[in-house]
Amino acid sequence: MTAPVELVLLGAGGRGSSAYGQYALSNPHRARFVAVAEPIAERREAFAHAHGIPPERCYTTWEDLIAAGQLAPGLINATMDRMHVPSTLGALQAGYDVLLEKPMATTAADCVRLVQAAEQHGRLLQICHVLRYTLFWSKVRDIVQSGRLGRVIDVEHRENVSFWHMAHSFVRGNWRNSVESSPMILAKCCHDMDILYWILGSRVRRVSSFGQLSHYRADQAPDGAPLRCTDGCPVQNDCPYYAPRIYLGESTAWPVSAISQDLTIEGRIKALREGPYGRCVYHCDNDVVDHQVINMELEDDTTILFSMQGHSHIDTRTMRYSGTRATLRASELAGEITLYDYVTGNEETVRPGQVKGGHGGGDLGVMDDYVAALQHPGAAPLTSARASLESHLMAFASEEARVAGAVLDMAAFRQRAENASRLLS
Repeated sequence: MTAPVELVLLGAGGRGSSAYGQYALSNPHRARFVAVAEPIAERREAFAHAHGIPPERCYTTWEDLIAAGQLAPGLINATMDRMHVPSTLGALQAGYDVLLEKPMATTAADCVRLVQAAEQHGRLLQICHVLRYTLFWSKVRDIVQSGRLGRVIDVEHRENVSFWHMAHSFVRGNWRNSVESSPMILAKCCHDMDILYWILGSRVRRVSSFGQLSHYRADQAPDGAPLRCTDGCPVQNDCPYYAPRIYLGESTAWPVSAISQDLTIEGRIKALREGPYGRCVYHCDNDVVDHQVINMELEDDTTILFSMQGHSHIDTRTMRYSGTRATLRASELAGEITLYDYVTGNEETVRPGQVKGGHGGGDLGVMDDYVAALQHPGAAPLTSARASLESHLMAFASEEARVAGAVLDMAAFRQRAENASRLLS
């Protein structure tokens, strides 16, 4: 029997602990963690206890862990977005094969830089584009690539972010501010860019985009709304974003689990009174857009209309692929793919099913792929950094087009990113 792969973790927050840590606990024959770096003591201690990591292998910062030398073959980097580049460069130089959370970096030049660094060091750098590993998205790709639609002419893809998810992650939470994290189109939608590129197999030729932060701002606040929901809000019964209603119910699953290590009622009330998740959504320091549309023209002439909006009643992606022989319509949440054939007039519904676990089984899939790549050096994972680079460049170009109000040429944008990366090396 093959021994479990040994791993170290940078960042024992929600993804590091609940997704990747849980994988090792559920599959001890495949992987085990031998060290952790996490600045928040409660998280660090909880992860160490769960995985049997001795105190001398627990570090406060990623720098301390890297300085200790290579402690295992693999390193999972689940730090915050703006820590990805220095920590990953350090890990690659130290000899680790790295699984890195998306987005890989917060600038296009740094994305290119990471890809080049991994290749120069001869190390694996895999990106957590987990949707590629789901049954649903794999089936959509299989159908498109099979030719059943004929030539794909036009695609409509919608990223419907629910109002509560928008408020939790992108207004109150860690990805609210583009300076501290990254633009919305990168933080939330590089998954979507990756899926579109993976399914269609053609790069973008030109891109334009429009979008704004229209609702979650101070001038939209109800009269008398305080800075915190716990400070006696006069419209609490009528506000969809009233924090106690969202976080003080019976469930302590995500997103409730993100607000505090202490998930008792008392602990959650304290978190709302003192932490970021109790703030009024109209009085936060957020600046990322709450709606954005992108028009893309691919090198094979396919056109894409992509829409992201943070005012949905449900969290799901919906899409329509219009081809010369058939139309495909699908809903990620429903898990249904419907095909309408132009010749026969038949309508067929396909239900690929779902694997248990986060992201419809994608978390399990990406970890299986990563562990397999560590066990079999030279094997190319489905989401290598080189494969994931294009989706990041698509997102950065879309944001630049939105801010500039311009139509961008992607070949020129890629070259600019390449040139800028050389200045960072």
